[in-house]
Amino acid sequence: MDDDLEPFWQGLLSIERAGFFASLTLEVVIGIGVLLVLILFSALISGSETAFFSLTPQKINSGSQRKTLDTLILKLLGSPRKLLATILIANNFINVGIVILGTYITRELFMLEGSPILTFLIQVIVLTAILLLLGEITPKVFAAHAPRQFARFMATPLLVLKKIFSPLSSLLVSSTAAIDKRIKNKGHEITMEDIHSAIDLTRSTREQTPQEAEERKILKGIAKLGNIEVKEIMKPRVDVVAVEESEKYHQVLNVINESGYSRIPVYRESFDNIQGVIYIKDFLGSLGEPHDFTWTSLIRPAFFVPENKKINDLLLEFKEKKIHLAVVVDEYGGVSGIVTMEDILEEIVGEIVDEFDPEEEHLLYKRISENKYLFEGKVLLNDFCKTMQIESQIFDEVRGEADTLAGFLLERLGHFPEKGTTVKQENFTFIVDKVSDRRISRIIVLVNEEQKT
Repeated sequence: MDDDLEPFWQGLLSIERAGFFASLTLEVVIGIGVLLVLILFSALISGSETAFFSLTPQKINSGSQRKTLDTLILKLLGSPRKLLATILIANNFINVGIVILGTYITRELFMLEGSPILTFLIQVIVLTAILLLLGEITPKVFAAHAPRQFARFMATPLLVLKKIFSPLSSLLVSSTAAIDKRIKNKGHEITMEDIHSAIDLTRSTREQTPQEAEERKILKGIAKLGNIEVKEIMKPRVDVVAVEESEKYHQVLNVINESGYSRIPVYRESFDNIQGVIYIKDFLGSLGEPHDFTWTSLIRPAFFVPENKKINDLLLEFKEKKIHLAVVVDEYGGVSGIVTMEDILEEIVGEIVDEFDPEEEHLLYKRISENKYLFEGKVLLNDFCKTMQIESQIFDEVRGEADTLAGFLLERLGHFPEKGTTVKQENFTFIVDKVSDRRISRIIVLVNEEQKT
Protein backbone atom coordinates (compact mmCIF):
# COMPACT_ATOMS: atom_id res chain seq x y z
CA MET A 1 0.00 0.00 0.00
CA ASP A 2 1.28 3.44 -0.87
CA ASP A 3 2.62 5.26 2.19
CA ASP A 4 1.05 8.58 1.05
CA LEU A 5 -2.48 7.10 1.07
CA GLU A 6 -2.06 5.28 4.40
CA PRO A 7 -3.61 8.11 6.50
CA PHE A 8 -6.63 8.17 4.16
CA TRP A 9 -7.29 4.43 4.52
CA GLN A 10 -6.73 4.60 8.26
CA GLY A 11 -9.28 7.44 8.37
CA LEU A 12 -11.85 5.33 6.53
CA LEU A 13 -11.24 2.41 8.90
CA SER A 14 -11.65 4.69 11.90
CA ILE A 15 -14.91 6.02 10.42
CA GLU A 16 -16.21 2.49 9.95
CA ARG A 17 -15.34 1.57 13.55
CA ALA A 18 -16.43 4.77 15.31
CA GLY A 19 -19.14 6.12 12.94
CA PHE A 20 -18.98 9.10 10.56
CA PHE A 21 -21.35 11.60 12.23
CA ALA A 22 -20.92 13.04 15.68
CA SER A 23 -23.84 14.03 17.89
CA LEU A 24 -26.02 16.88 16.56
CA THR A 25 -25.86 19.61 19.20
CA LEU A 26 -27.86 22.82 19.48
CA GLU A 27 -24.74 24.86 18.62
CA VAL A 28 -24.30 22.94 15.36
CA VAL A 29 -27.97 23.44 14.41
CA ILE A 30 -27.69 27.19 15.06
CA GLY A 31 -24.41 27.26 13.12
CA ILE A 32 -26.04 25.57 10.11
CA GLY A 33 -28.88 28.10 10.20
CA VAL A 34 -26.45 31.03 10.36
CA LEU A 35 -24.39 29.48 7.56
CA LEU A 36 -27.42 29.29 5.28
CA VAL A 37 -28.26 32.94 6.05
CA LEU A 38 -24.69 34.00 5.25
CA ILE A 39 -24.80 32.10 1.94
CA LEU A 40 -28.06 33.91 1.13
CA PHE A 41 -26.45 37.26 1.96
CA SER A 42 -23.42 36.36 -0.20
CA ALA A 43 -25.75 35.51 -3.08
CA LEU A 44 -27.61 38.81 -2.77
CA ILE A 45 -24.40 40.84 -2.61
CA SER A 46 -22.81 38.99 -5.53
CA GLY A 47 -25.93 39.35 -7.65
CA SER A 48 -26.03 43.08 -6.85
CA GLU A 49 -22.70 43.59 -8.59
CA THR A 50 -24.03 42.11 -11.83
CA ALA A 51 -27.42 43.83 -11.54
CA PHE A 52 -26.19 47.36 -10.85
CA PHE A 53 -23.36 47.44 -13.37
CA SER A 54 -25.52 46.13 -16.21
CA LEU A 55 -28.08 48.92 -15.74
CA THR A 56 -28.44 52.18 -17.65
CA PRO A 57 -30.77 55.07 -16.75
CA GLN A 58 -32.95 54.08 -19.72
CA LYS A 59 -33.36 50.52 -18.39
CA ILE A 60 -34.15 51.82 -14.91
CA ASN A 61 -36.89 54.22 -15.94
CA SER A 62 -38.53 52.26 -18.74
CA GLY A 63 -41.92 51.15 -17.47
CA SER A 64 -40.92 52.13 -13.95
CA GLN A 65 -43.56 52.13 -11.20
CA ARG A 66 -41.40 52.75 -8.14
CA LYS A 67 -39.66 56.03 -8.75
CA THR A 68 -38.27 56.25 -5.21
CA LEU A 69 -36.24 53.08 -5.50
CA ASP A 70 -35.12 54.03 -9.00
CA THR A 71 -33.80 57.28 -7.51
CA LEU A 72 -31.85 55.23 -4.95
CA ILE A 73 -30.37 53.11 -7.76
CA LEU A 74 -29.25 56.24 -9.62
CA LYS A 75 -27.79 57.61 -6.40
CA LEU A 76 -25.73 54.46 -5.89
CA LEU A 77 -24.61 54.44 -9.53
CA GLY A 78 -23.59 58.07 -9.17
CA SER A 79 -20.40 56.88 -7.43
CA PRO A 80 -19.70 53.52 -9.12
CA ARG A 81 -16.23 53.06 -7.61
CA LYS A 82 -17.53 53.43 -4.08
CA LEU A 83 -20.48 51.14 -4.84
CA LEU A 84 -18.14 48.46 -6.18
CA ALA A 85 -15.84 48.84 -3.18
CA THR A 86 -18.82 48.44 -0.82
CA ILE A 87 -19.99 45.29 -2.61
CA LEU A 88 -16.51 43.74 -2.57
CA ILE A 89 -15.86 44.54 1.10
CA ALA A 90 -19.25 43.24 2.23
CA ASN A 91 -18.91 40.10 0.12
CA ASN A 92 -15.44 39.36 1.48
CA PHE A 93 -16.55 39.78 5.09
CA ILE A 94 -19.49 37.41 4.49
CA ASN A 95 -17.33 34.85 2.68
CA VAL A 96 -14.75 34.86 5.46
CA GLY A 97 -17.58 34.26 7.95
CA ILE A 98 -18.88 31.38 5.80
CA VAL A 99 -15.44 29.74 5.72
CA ILE A 100 -14.90 30.07 9.47
CA LEU A 101 -18.40 28.87 10.33
CA GLY A 102 -18.22 26.05 7.78
CA THR A 103 -14.96 24.83 9.29
CA TYR A 104 -16.46 24.86 12.77
CA ILE A 105 -19.58 22.93 11.67
CA THR A 106 -17.65 20.23 9.81
CA ARG A 107 -15.33 19.76 12.77
CA GLU A 108 -18.26 19.41 15.20
CA LEU A 109 -20.57 17.45 12.93
CA PHE A 110 -18.14 14.94 11.42
CA MET A 111 -15.51 12.79 13.11
CA LEU A 112 -12.54 13.47 10.82
CA GLU A 113 -9.58 13.58 13.21
CA GLY A 114 -8.07 10.45 11.72
CA SER A 115 -8.48 11.46 8.04
CA PRO A 116 -6.83 14.75 6.95
CA ILE A 117 -7.71 14.07 3.28
CA LEU A 118 -11.41 13.79 4.05
CA THR A 119 -11.11 16.90 6.18
CA PHE A 120 -9.63 18.74 3.22
CA LEU A 121 -12.30 17.43 0.84
CA ILE A 122 -15.21 18.49 3.04
CA GLN A 123 -13.86 21.74 4.48
CA VAL A 124 -12.26 23.11 1.32
CA ILE A 125 -13.58 21.41 -1.83
CA VAL A 126 -17.22 20.87 -0.84
CA LEU A 127 -17.56 24.19 1.00
CA THR A 128 -15.94 26.13 -1.87
CA ALA A 129 -18.19 24.41 -4.43
CA ILE A 130 -21.30 25.30 -2.42
CA LEU A 131 -20.12 28.88 -2.01
CA LEU A 132 -19.41 29.27 -5.74
CA LEU A 133 -22.62 27.64 -6.88
CA LEU A 134 -25.06 29.22 -4.42
CA GLY A 135 -23.19 32.40 -3.52
CA GLU A 136 -21.70 33.47 -6.87
CA ILE A 137 -22.78 31.76 -10.07
CA THR A 138 -26.53 31.23 -9.50
CA PRO A 139 -27.33 34.76 -8.20
CA LYS A 140 -25.30 36.42 -10.96
CA VAL A 141 -27.13 34.44 -13.63
CA PHE A 142 -30.47 35.45 -12.13
CA ALA A 143 -29.36 39.10 -11.77
CA ALA A 144 -28.26 39.21 -15.40
CA HIS A 145 -31.76 38.15 -16.52
CA ALA A 146 -33.61 40.58 -14.22
CA PRO A 147 -31.17 43.37 -13.34
CA ARG A 148 -33.74 46.09 -12.66
CA GLN A 149 -35.81 43.99 -10.25
CA PHE A 150 -32.70 42.73 -8.47
CA ALA A 151 -31.28 46.25 -8.15
CA ARG A 152 -34.55 47.58 -6.77
CA PHE A 153 -34.60 44.84 -4.13
CA MET A 154 -31.01 45.53 -3.05
CA ALA A 155 -30.96 49.34 -3.34
CA THR A 156 -31.85 50.09 0.29
CA PRO A 157 -29.59 47.38 1.86
CA LEU A 158 -26.64 48.54 -0.24
CA LEU A 159 -27.23 52.16 0.74
CA VAL A 160 -27.02 51.09 4.39
CA LEU A 161 -23.90 49.00 3.74
CA LYS A 162 -22.37 51.93 1.87
CA LYS A 163 -22.68 54.10 4.99
CA ILE A 164 -21.39 51.34 7.27
CA PHE A 165 -18.33 50.57 5.16
CA SER A 166 -17.75 54.17 4.07
CA PRO A 167 -14.32 54.52 5.78
CA LEU A 168 -13.04 51.25 4.30
CA SER A 169 -14.50 51.86 0.83
CA SER A 170 -13.10 55.42 0.72
CA LEU A 171 -9.67 54.07 1.63
CA LEU A 172 -9.92 51.38 -1.05
CA VAL A 173 -11.03 53.84 -3.75
CA SER A 174 -8.31 56.37 -2.92
CA SER A 175 -5.60 53.68 -2.82
CA THR A 176 -6.54 52.46 -6.32
CA ALA A 177 -6.86 55.96 -7.79
CA ALA A 178 -3.08 56.39 -8.15
CA ILE A 179 -2.74 52.99 -9.85
CA ASP A 180 -5.66 53.75 -12.14
CA LYS A 181 -4.15 57.12 -13.08
CA ARG A 182 -0.78 55.53 -13.85
CA ILE A 183 -2.44 52.90 -16.07
CA LYS A 184 -4.41 55.57 -17.94
CA ASN A 185 -1.25 57.60 -18.56
CA LYS A 186 0.40 54.55 -20.08
CA GLY A 187 -2.73 53.56 -21.97
CA HIS A 188 -2.72 52.98 -25.69
CA GLU A 189 -4.00 55.93 -27.69
CA ILE A 190 -6.59 54.86 -30.22
CA THR A 191 -5.54 55.70 -33.75
CA MET A 192 -7.46 55.81 -37.01
CA GLU A 193 -5.77 52.54 -37.96
CA ASP A 194 -7.21 50.94 -34.82
CA ILE A 195 -10.69 52.14 -35.77
CA HIS A 196 -10.24 50.85 -39.32
CA SER A 197 -9.18 47.44 -37.95
CA ALA A 198 -12.13 47.42 -35.55
CA ILE A 199 -14.53 48.00 -38.46
CA ASP A 200 -13.01 45.00 -40.25
CA LEU A 201 -13.38 42.86 -37.11
CA THR A 202 -17.11 43.57 -37.02
CA ARG A 203 -17.57 41.93 -40.39
CA SER A 204 -20.43 39.43 -40.14
CA THR A 205 -20.04 35.86 -41.34
CA ARG A 206 -23.37 36.08 -43.14
CA GLU A 207 -23.72 37.81 -46.49
CA GLN A 208 -24.03 41.57 -46.15
CA THR A 209 -26.94 43.54 -47.50
CA PRO A 210 -26.12 46.45 -49.87
CA GLN A 211 -27.05 48.90 -47.11
CA GLU A 212 -24.68 47.25 -44.61
CA ALA A 213 -21.87 47.24 -47.16
CA GLU A 214 -22.43 50.94 -47.87
CA GLU A 215 -22.47 51.76 -44.15
CA ARG A 216 -19.19 49.89 -43.64
CA LYS A 217 -17.70 51.77 -46.59
CA ILE A 218 -18.74 55.11 -45.09
CA LEU A 219 -17.28 54.20 -41.69
CA LYS A 220 -13.98 53.26 -43.30
CA GLY A 221 -13.98 56.55 -45.21
CA ILE A 222 -14.45 58.51 -41.99
CA ALA A 223 -11.68 56.51 -40.29
CA LYS A 224 -9.23 57.34 -43.09
CA LEU A 225 -9.90 61.10 -43.21
CA GLY A 226 -7.10 61.88 -40.76
CA ASN A 227 -4.51 60.11 -42.93
CA ILE A 228 -5.34 61.69 -46.30
CA GLU A 229 -3.62 64.88 -47.44
CA VAL A 230 -5.16 67.52 -49.65
CA LYS A 231 -2.82 66.77 -52.57
CA GLU A 232 -4.19 63.21 -52.73
CA ILE A 233 -7.74 64.34 -53.56
CA MET A 234 -7.28 67.75 -55.23
CA LYS A 235 -8.05 68.50 -58.85
CA PRO A 236 -4.67 69.25 -60.51
CA ARG A 237 -4.13 72.66 -62.07
CA VAL A 238 -4.17 71.32 -65.63
CA ASP A 239 -7.78 70.21 -65.11
CA VAL A 240 -8.98 73.34 -63.31
CA VAL A 241 -11.35 75.68 -65.15
CA ALA A 242 -10.31 79.27 -64.38
CA VAL A 243 -10.71 82.73 -65.92
CA GLU A 244 -8.17 85.49 -66.47
CA GLU A 245 -8.86 88.79 -64.75
CA SER A 246 -8.60 90.75 -68.02
CA GLU A 247 -11.27 88.76 -69.87
CA LYS A 248 -14.48 90.51 -70.92
CA TYR A 249 -17.79 90.03 -69.17
CA HIS A 250 -19.37 88.03 -72.00
CA GLN A 251 -16.28 85.77 -72.18
CA VAL A 252 -16.64 84.96 -68.48
CA LEU A 253 -20.32 84.15 -69.01
CA ASN A 254 -19.37 81.74 -71.78
CA VAL A 255 -16.90 79.97 -69.48
CA ILE A 256 -19.58 79.71 -66.79
CA ASN A 257 -22.12 78.25 -69.25
CA GLU A 258 -19.68 75.73 -70.70
CA SER A 259 -18.13 74.56 -67.40
CA GLY A 260 -21.27 74.23 -65.30
CA TYR A 261 -19.30 74.92 -62.12
CA SER A 262 -20.69 77.09 -59.33
CA ARG A 263 -17.28 78.50 -58.29
CA ILE A 264 -14.41 79.42 -60.63
CA PRO A 265 -10.94 80.73 -59.68
CA VAL A 266 -9.74 84.03 -61.15
CA TYR A 267 -6.06 84.63 -61.91
CA ARG A 268 -3.92 87.53 -63.13
CA GLU A 269 -1.51 86.79 -66.03
CA SER A 270 -0.49 83.38 -64.55
CA PHE A 271 -2.47 80.66 -62.86
CA ASP A 272 0.03 80.85 -60.00
CA ASN A 273 -1.28 84.35 -59.28
CA ILE A 274 -4.83 83.59 -58.09
CA GLN A 275 -6.76 86.76 -57.26
CA GLY A 276 -9.91 85.17 -55.90
CA VAL A 277 -12.98 83.15 -56.77
CA ILE A 278 -16.18 84.10 -58.57
CA TYR A 279 -19.46 82.61 -57.38
CA ILE A 280 -21.99 81.96 -60.11
CA LYS A 281 -24.83 83.05 -57.83
CA ASP A 282 -23.24 86.52 -57.73
CA PHE A 283 -23.53 86.70 -61.52
CA LEU A 284 -27.26 86.03 -61.51
CA GLY A 285 -28.03 89.61 -60.61
CA SER A 286 -25.80 90.95 -63.38
CA LEU A 287 -27.24 89.02 -66.34
CA GLY A 288 -28.81 92.16 -67.79
CA GLU A 289 -25.64 94.24 -67.56
CA PRO A 290 -23.86 95.51 -70.71
CA HIS A 291 -20.78 93.81 -72.17
CA ASP A 292 -18.44 96.34 -70.53
CA PHE A 293 -19.72 95.51 -67.04
CA THR A 294 -16.87 95.40 -64.49
CA TRP A 295 -17.37 91.83 -63.35
CA THR A 296 -14.15 91.81 -61.27
CA SER A 297 -16.08 93.63 -58.53
CA LEU A 298 -17.83 90.32 -57.87
CA ILE A 299 -14.59 88.45 -57.06
CA ARG A 300 -14.45 87.02 -53.56
CA PRO A 301 -11.22 86.32 -51.63
CA ALA A 302 -9.62 82.93 -52.21
CA PHE A 303 -8.77 80.50 -49.42
CA PHE A 304 -5.29 78.97 -49.77
CA VAL A 305 -4.16 75.71 -48.18
CA PRO A 306 -0.88 73.75 -48.38
CA GLU A 307 -0.65 70.40 -50.16
CA ASN A 308 0.10 68.44 -46.98
CA LYS A 309 -2.92 69.64 -45.03
CA LYS A 310 -5.07 66.79 -43.69
CA ILE A 311 -8.55 66.79 -45.19
CA ASN A 312 -10.27 66.27 -41.82
CA ASP A 313 -8.76 69.60 -40.68
CA LEU A 314 -9.74 71.22 -43.96
CA LEU A 315 -13.32 70.00 -43.55
CA LEU A 316 -13.50 71.77 -40.18
CA GLU A 317 -12.13 74.98 -41.71
CA PHE A 318 -14.66 74.79 -44.54
CA LYS A 319 -17.37 74.53 -41.89
CA GLU A 320 -16.02 77.44 -39.82
CA LYS A 321 -15.41 79.76 -42.78
CA LYS A 322 -18.60 78.66 -44.57
CA ILE A 323 -16.84 78.10 -47.86
CA HIS A 324 -16.68 75.16 -50.28
CA LEU A 325 -13.48 75.69 -52.30
CA ALA A 326 -9.80 76.12 -51.49
CA VAL A 327 -6.77 76.79 -53.68
CA VAL A 328 -3.93 74.32 -53.04
CA VAL A 329 -0.37 75.67 -53.11
CA ASP A 330 2.97 73.85 -53.02
CA GLU A 331 6.01 74.60 -50.87
CA TYR A 332 7.21 77.24 -53.35
CA GLY A 333 3.91 79.10 -53.39
CA GLY A 334 2.85 77.86 -56.81
CA VAL A 335 -0.74 76.73 -57.33
CA SER A 336 -1.06 72.94 -57.50
CA GLY A 337 -4.81 72.77 -57.98
CA ILE A 338 -8.08 73.21 -56.12
CA VAL A 339 -10.02 71.14 -53.59
CA THR A 340 -13.72 71.38 -52.82
CA MET A 341 -16.09 70.25 -50.12
CA GLU A 342 -17.44 67.70 -52.59
CA ASP A 343 -13.96 66.17 -52.99
CA ILE A 344 -13.75 65.58 -49.24
CA LEU A 345 -17.26 64.16 -48.95
CA GLU A 346 -16.54 61.78 -51.82
CA GLU A 347 -13.80 60.22 -49.68
CA ILE A 348 -16.55 59.23 -47.24
CA VAL A 349 -19.59 58.39 -49.34
CA GLY A 350 -18.04 57.72 -52.74
CA GLU A 351 -18.52 59.49 -56.06
CA ILE A 352 -21.16 62.23 -56.01
CA VAL A 353 -22.79 62.98 -59.38
CA ASP A 354 -25.60 65.48 -59.76
CA GLU A 355 -27.91 66.06 -62.71
CA PHE A 356 -25.76 68.91 -64.03
CA ASP A 357 -22.43 67.05 -64.06
CA PRO A 358 -21.25 65.93 -67.51
CA GLU A 359 -21.50 62.16 -67.44
CA GLU A 360 -18.24 61.56 -69.28
CA GLU A 361 -16.35 63.61 -66.70
CA HIS A 362 -16.91 60.92 -64.08
CA LEU A 363 -16.05 57.99 -66.34
CA LEU A 364 -12.42 57.86 -65.19
CA TYR A 365 -12.28 54.13 -65.81
CA LYS A 366 -14.03 51.45 -67.82
CA ARG A 367 -14.11 47.73 -67.19
CA ILE A 368 -13.21 45.93 -70.40
CA SER A 369 -13.31 42.35 -69.07
CA GLU A 370 -13.16 40.52 -65.77
CA ASN A 371 -9.46 41.24 -65.22
CA LYS A 372 -8.91 44.18 -67.57
CA TYR A 373 -9.63 47.88 -66.96
CA LEU A 374 -9.01 51.13 -68.83
CA PHE A 375 -8.16 54.09 -66.56
CA GLU A 376 -7.63 57.76 -67.25
CA GLY A 377 -4.08 58.78 -66.38
CA LYS A 378 -5.32 61.64 -64.20
CA VAL A 379 -7.23 59.35 -61.82
CA LEU A 380 -5.93 59.74 -58.28
CA LEU A 381 -4.13 56.77 -56.74
CA ASN A 382 -6.51 57.03 -53.82
CA ASP A 383 -9.50 56.67 -56.16
CA PHE A 384 -7.82 53.84 -58.07
CA CYS A 385 -7.38 51.88 -54.81
CA LYS A 386 -11.02 52.46 -53.88
CA THR A 387 -12.17 51.32 -57.32
CA MET A 388 -10.08 48.14 -57.18
CA GLN A 389 -11.00 47.61 -53.49
CA ILE A 390 -7.40 47.40 -52.30
CA GLU A 391 -5.39 49.13 -49.58
CA SER A 392 -3.48 52.23 -50.72
CA GLN A 393 -0.41 51.10 -48.77
CA ILE A 394 0.78 48.95 -51.69
CA PHE A 395 1.90 52.15 -53.46
CA ASP A 396 3.42 53.95 -50.47
CA GLU A 397 7.00 52.77 -50.96
CA VAL A 398 7.13 53.41 -54.73
CA ARG A 399 4.79 56.33 -55.37
CA GLY A 400 7.25 59.07 -54.36
CA GLU A 401 5.53 62.43 -54.79
CA ALA A 402 2.98 61.07 -57.26
CA ASP A 403 -0.73 61.47 -56.56
CA THR A 404 -2.16 60.18 -59.85
CA LEU A 405 -1.88 56.88 -61.69
CA ALA A 406 0.10 58.57 -64.48
CA GLY A 407 2.41 60.17 -61.93
CA PHE A 408 3.02 56.77 -60.34
CA LEU A 409 4.14 55.33 -63.69
CA LEU A 410 6.48 58.27 -64.23
CA GLU A 411 7.99 57.72 -60.77
CA ARG A 412 8.55 54.03 -61.50
CA LEU A 413 9.99 54.53 -65.00
CA GLY A 414 12.05 57.65 -64.40
CA HIS A 415 11.39 58.88 -67.96
CA PHE A 416 8.51 59.77 -70.23
CA PRO A 417 7.15 56.49 -71.64
CA GLU A 418 5.95 55.50 -75.09
CA LYS A 419 2.71 53.74 -75.88
CA GLY A 420 2.85 50.08 -74.83
CA THR A 421 5.31 50.60 -71.97
CA THR A 422 4.59 48.11 -69.17
CA VAL A 423 5.01 48.47 -65.39
CA LYS A 424 4.27 45.74 -62.85
CA GLN A 425 3.37 46.46 -59.23
CA GLU A 426 2.11 43.83 -56.80
CA ASN A 427 -0.61 41.88 -58.67
CA PHE A 428 -1.23 44.59 -61.25
CA THR A 429 0.22 45.16 -64.71
CA PHE A 430 0.00 48.75 -66.03
CA ILE A 431 0.25 49.32 -69.79
CA VAL A 432 0.51 52.87 -71.20
CA ASP A 433 -2.29 53.07 -73.79
CA LYS A 434 -2.26 56.72 -74.86
CA VAL A 435 0.25 59.56 -74.58
CA SER A 436 -0.55 63.16 -75.54
CA ASP A 437 0.93 66.60 -74.79
CA ARG A 438 3.63 65.15 -72.55
CA ARG A 439 0.96 63.43 -70.44
CA ILE A 440 -0.04 59.81 -69.97
CA SER A 441 -3.71 60.02 -70.90
CA ARG A 442 -4.90 56.40 -70.70
CA ILE A 443 -3.61 53.32 -68.92
CA ILE A 444 -4.69 49.68 -69.28
CA VAL A 445 -4.69 47.81 -65.96
CA LEU A 446 -4.49 44.02 -65.90
CA VAL A 447 -5.34 42.19 -62.67
CA ASN A 448 -3.61 38.87 -62.06
CA GLU A 449 -5.82 35.93 -61.09
CA GLU A 450 -4.33 35.64 -57.60
CA GLN A 451 -5.51 39.16 -56.90
CA LYS A 452 -9.11 38.16 -57.58
CA THR A 453 -9.07 35.18 -55.21
